[in-house]
Amino acid sequence: MGSQKVVMEKRDQVEDKSFSKISLKKLDQQVIVITGASSGIGLATARMAASKGAKVVAAARNEEALSQLVDELRGQGCQAVMVVADVSKQKDIEKISDTAKLEFGGFDTWVNNAGVSIFGKATDVKMEDMRQMFETNFWSVVCASKLAVNHYKKRGVPGAIINVGSFYGDRGAVVQSTYAATKFALHGWTESLRMELAKEKAPVSVTLIHPGRIDTPYNEHAMSYMEKQPAHIGMMYAPEAVAEAILYCAAHPKRDMYVGSQAKMMAVLGRFAPRLMDKYMELTLFRTQHDDRPSNPREESALYQPGYGMHERGTNKGWVRNNSWYVKATKRPILTAAALAGIGAAVWNASKRKASNKIVTRGAEREPRMDF
Repeated sequence: MGSQKVVMEKRDQVEDKSFSKISLKKLDQQVIVITGASSGIGLATARMAASKGAKVVAAARNEEALSQLVDELRGQGCQAVMVVADVSKQKDIEKISDTAKLEFGGFDTWVNNAGVSIFGKATDVKMEDMRQMFETNFWSVVCASKLAVNHYKKRGVPGAIINVGSFYGDRGAVVQSTYAATKFALHGWTESLRMELAKEKAPVSVTLIHPGRIDTPYNEHAMSYMEKQPAHIGMMYAPEAVAEAILYCAAHPKRDMYVGSQAKMMAVLGRFAPRLMDKYMELTLFRTQHDDRPSNPREESALYQPGYGMHERGTNKGWVRNNSWYVKATKRPILTAAALAGIGAAVWNASKRKASNKIVTRGAEREPRMDF
């Protein structure tokens, strides 16, 4: 397993070298479009981007939350504009682009973050609900990606497309089968688009973010077919960890970014030990994806209407890690490699000293005693 992981990491490093040829603007020189900006990861990313000097185009369905966000950012001296938009509608995606061009002359990074989930067994979920979720989670990304590519090509200045996927896009999951399917589609689209653009040497960096479990209102916004309310139970990461990954990739071309070793290990184990991973998920996910509260009514979900806004965190239960050391290590691969090499050398020297001491001790024990 260790050697397989090393092979994957080396492959990622080789693929990232081709991305280094694309030069992206520094964050404080960028206009960044963020969909799903009224809560969770999108809200954390908008705030962090603005704090780093970027101009923010915040898009979401919740007009009241967007208005509060833009007022907050402008009150801090940042430049921001809001766009009330439902990304499941193509005309609304075009409105986001038009607003960015009108207000700031264009955009440099487009973050496809908007998304929603459905909790329930695959055979229980209605087809119309599945289709609606694909419109939001997948087809919106296709539409926005095509629009962004055309924008970057036309202006001739490199730009970034950052698609927020999921570790459920690397590995199917019980209870969230439709959500996993939308993310598998998103991952496939992202990889295919990236290769085509690389082949024609287009000025576009295409990044896929792979978050693990994140403490956001994601579960409260989801439509639930279960008796108990969806919730993360166990270890999870703060939305700021995902925002950090997104904004790093906005300025540094990167193929993939995993948020948390949790997400990376799920992908590795799912690929090299799929049946083992099946069993693990069958045993754990049915009981760690809901709270003890009764589930919210389906008509209150954010599948067809805006969810509540201005909340980065959710009502999950467990341990929240504020940072992802995997993200920080990926941002500084040379320092990380040097640190690991140093640790490895220290462990090697310690083991050699221990082995040497054992040999000396055994030698002393074997010396013949001479009695006079």
